[in-house]
Amino acid sequence: MSASGALIAESISKNSPLDGVAIEVRKISRRDVGDVSAGQPLTWTFIEFEVDDQVVADLSEALSRSIDPSGGWYCDFRTDEETFVVFAGRIFRYPRGDAEGRAEAEAYGQSVGVPEVQLDWPE
Repeated sequence: MSASGALIAESISKNSPLDGVAIEVRKISRRDVGDVSAGQPLTWTFIEFEVDDQVVADLSEALSRSIDPSGGWYCDFRTDEETFVVFAGRIFRYPRGDAEGRAEAEAYGQSVGVPEVQLDWPE
């Protein structure tokens, strides 16, 4: 089994690279979807990935150290059973479809500056 998600390259801090966890890159694309009025760059680079279930905790920890704490960034990924939403210094892990777990992650995202429209990870 594996987990899959998408990482926005611009969310990684310049001083804290994402390393120590092997991910399999499935696709890299760029789109103009950033909220410039919220201080985000207009163009984002999406890195769609998969990772073995055995390393999801390691990936979560590595992301929480690497995501830029300014700008309201996060990375979400999921297994068949769980959803992971990782912010700088904070990890949310809840069963897929758990409305309470999702609401907690969304509330935290809003508190750190993620525009509401961008709190749109899949169930």
